[in-house]
Amino acid sequence: MDFLKEIVKEIGDEYTQLAADIEETERYIDTGSYIFNGLVSGSIFGGVSSNKITAIAGESSTGKTYFSLAVVKNFLDSNPDGYCLYFDTEAAVNKPLLESRGLDLNRVVVVNVVTIEEFRSKALRAVDIYLKTPEENRKPCMFVLDSLGMLSTEKEIRDALDDKQVRDMTKSQLVKGAFRMLTLKLGQANIPLIVTNHTYDVIGSYVPTKEMGGGSGLKYAASTIIYLTKKKEKDQKEVIGNIIKAKTHKSRLSKENKQVEIRLYYDERGLDRYYGLLELGELGGMWKNVAGRYEMNGKKVYAKAILADPETYFTDEVMEKLDEVARTEFSYGEGI
Repeated sequence: MDFLKEIVKEIGDEYTQLAADIEETERYIDTGSYIFNGLVSGSIFGGVSSNKITAIAGESSTGKTYFSLAVVKNFLDSNPDGYCLYFDTEAAVNKPLLESRGLDLNRVVVVNVVTIEEFRSKALRAVDIYLKTPEENRKPCMFVLDSLGMLSTEKEIRDALDDKQVRDMTKSQLVKGAFRMLTLKLGQANIPLIVTNHTYDVIGSYVPTKEMGGGSGLKYAASTIIYLTKKKEKDQKEVIGNIIKAKTHKSRLSKENKQVEIRLYYDERGLDRYYGLLELGELGGMWKNVAGRYEMNGKKVYAKAILADPETYFTDEVMEKLDEVARTEFSYGEGI
């Protein structure tokens, strides 16, 4: 043991330690949706990892940007002194959009990036500045890259300016290199990174298959990869949001190939915190759905009425039981 301690002392730094000294508890960022928390962490009281990369992938118009902004809003609301660096590659994030989502504009920095090299450089510099800040002065911080699929490369731009009609074969290697550098740095700084990305249909597959673009770099670096599909939700004739199907394509924190439905509003409400819990409770045998009504507190109530007044029905006791169901359904082992 003394030999190991001597090795740590001689070759290590502040991030080198005996396995016995490693902090046991995984930290999470609440996403604002209990059911999505359960999907990505195994507990409705969890969320996305606080120091790892989470990829949100889907086809065009599946709500990836709105989804990311909803998570950012909940992060800022939960951390009054926290802030977010939002790397925008689509020129889609502007002041009216952020205001409509209810974000505190004084705590969000929008960084426009065009190339992978530019994102890598600016993200690494931001992390280094954060790590140089005395630990007691560091405020909670999160990064968002929206989206990876729209990033170009410096070579691709030069070729376009020179009117060369050639494909840049170095792009996937640049992506892999960027995340290889960032993954450990983000872990050391306890900064979560959400990356949105596009999916495409795999041609020639025996069964319909979706795949992320950008090569294998993000697939290896991400702790969790979620695929989104959607259907629009209408209130009378007006479209008010999406019902999003979220499926774990990869996860180090929970079971893979699990799927839930989440409600995402287009206004400042963002993610519906309680949507999906009725189905989770039914799955765990806590209540039954008979002709669209659930028996709760001795009454048969329609789902719409329950979700309109969730605190009345989802008491602390009910939430604890729902968390037990979530751990059984989504978590690899007992607890997280």
